[in-house]
Amino acid sequence: MTVPEYGILSRIKPEKKLLVKLAEHAGRNSRGRITVRHQGGGVKRMYRRIDFKGNDKLGIPARVETLEYDPYRTAFVMKLLYQDGERRYALAPQGIRIGEKVIADEFAPFTPGNRLRLKNIPVGYNVYNVELNPGKGGQIIRSAGSAGEILAHDNGYTQIKMPSAEVRKVLWNNFATIGQVSNIDWGLVNIGKAGRSRKMGVRPTVRGSAMNPVDHPYGGGEGRQPRGTRKPKTKWGKITGGRKTRDPKKWSNALILQKRSRKKRK
Repeated sequence: MTVPEYGILSRIKPEKKLLVKLAEHAGRNSRGRITVRHQGGGVKRMYRRIDFKGNDKLGIPARVETLEYDPYRTAFVMKLLYQDGERRYALAPQGIRIGEKVIADEFAPFTPGNRLRLKNIPVGYNVYNVELNPGKGGQIIRSAGSAGEILAHDNGYTQIKMPSAEVRKVLWNNFATIGQVSNIDWGLVNIGKAGRSRKMGVRPTVRGSAMNPVDHPYGGGEGRQPRGTRKPKTKWGKITGGRKTRDPKKWSNALILQKRSRKKRK
C-alpha cells in the first residue's frame, strides 16, 4: 500500500465558510434504483467550494495561505487570501508554496498559479484549469498531475496538446492557469487492501465468470471457464470493448486537430 506525499500540506482545519455538505446518492437515480453499481458507504466528507473562474478578481493579487487535501478530488487545493480580504479555494499548481503571491490578470507574470487569457500565454508553456466556454470557468485539465501544452495561436484559437496527446483548439480569449496540477504522484498510488477501497466509497465487484448463466453472459461452466463470447460485454450484454461511443456528429469534433493516441495492446 502506498500513499501520496502529504508533508507539504498545512495542518489546519478547512475554511468553514467554504464547506458544504453534499447529499450521498450511492449510484442511485431519483427513483432510488441503482444505475451505477459498486458505489456506497465510505468516509463522510465535506465539499470544498472551488473557484474555477477567478475572472471576477482580475488585477487583485492573492496570497497562498494554506495547502490542503480535498476528499472530492485527486489534486491538492490552496486557500487564497485576496487583497480585498476575501478567501477562496483554488486548484494548487505543482511546486507552489505557502506565502507566494498569485494573480489573475490580462498580463500577469508567467509563474505557476497565475491566470491569464490563452492568447497572452507564450507557446511551450504548460497550463491547466482551462475554460472551454467564456466566463464558465475551467472545465478541462483539472486532475492531479495533468497539464496541457500551448502549441500555437492562430485565427482566434489556441492549440493545446492535452494530457491524452489530443491536440485541440480553444478560443484564445478563454482563461487558463499557468503550471501543472499538484499531487503528481497520485497515479503511482497502490490502494493495497480492500478496506481502504471501502473507505473511498467503492463496494465489492463480483467477476462475471463467477456468476451463473442467468446472471451474466460470462456465467456458468464447470470450473474455471473462458469468456465464451467474442467481445467483452456488460451484465446486460452491452459491448464494452472495441465499440466507439463518441457521437460522430458532436459539435466539438471540428475543434479536434489530432485525436488522442490509442494504447497498443501487448
